[in-house]
Amino acid sequence: MDGVKSTQKVLHTKDQSLRHLSQEEVKKLIHQSDEAKKYSYSPYSKFRVGAALLTLDNRVFTGCNVENASSNLGVCAERNAIAKAVSEGCKDFRAIAIASDLSDKFISPCGGCRQVMREFGCDWDVYLTKSDCSYMKMTVAELLPGSFGPEYLS
Repeated sequence: MDGVKSTQKVLHTKDQSLRHLSQEEVKKLIHQSDEAKKYSYSPYSKFRVGAALLTLDNRVFTGCNVENASSNLGVCAERNAIAKAVSEGCKDFRAIAIASDLSDKFISPCGGCRQVMREFGCDWDVYLTKSDCSYMKMTVAELLPGSFGPEYLS
């Protein structure tokens, strides 16, 4: 894990002091997402994905993708981790790291996962990784620009 490398500029959010992760925290979160990937149930696609979600109160919830023979019933790692956090009363997130076995490009969340992330705010970080633990940091807002969120329904 000492080889974690960043390829993205540092982003500034409104509450940077609460949301900023140290390099050590980033490495740990990426490691936890990589560990979660080991539990992936992906017998059809063989595409393993793990996620580690860090809450504002520094709890970590992990998730992995769970496929189903009826492919539209599968659950992505990111949504799995978010659902676990919400089911435990956590709805304020600092960051999520996503891991896969891709070595030539960074894993990126699907559109459904981006919208689920957006439900819980725009200004938290998403760490997209490669199998060598290098990463690219983006915000939810950067992953889903011009998005529709809960504030439109009030």
